[in-house]
Amino acid sequence: MPAAAATTTTTTTTTAATLTVTQHRSKNGANAKQLDTLRSLGLRRIGHTVEVKDTEQARGMLHAVRHLVEVKEGK
Repeated sequence: MPAAAATTTTTTTTTAATLTVTQHRSKNGANAKQLDTLRSLGLRRIGHTVEVKDTEQARGMLHAVRHLVEVKEGK
């Protein structure tokens, strides 16, 4: 059997874009799916701000609760 060739891998570190999300309306009256979405985003109360990575999944979650949160791009 031939000797295994040495392989080199390079990793690049890129800073992912972030979104700043603030809950500005109460979750009272929201359905269970929206409550779960707020919790998954890390939001706990009105005025609470978190930063999430700008991904398609995060944007989909934000779309589901767009009436409860305020989103700003970047830091």
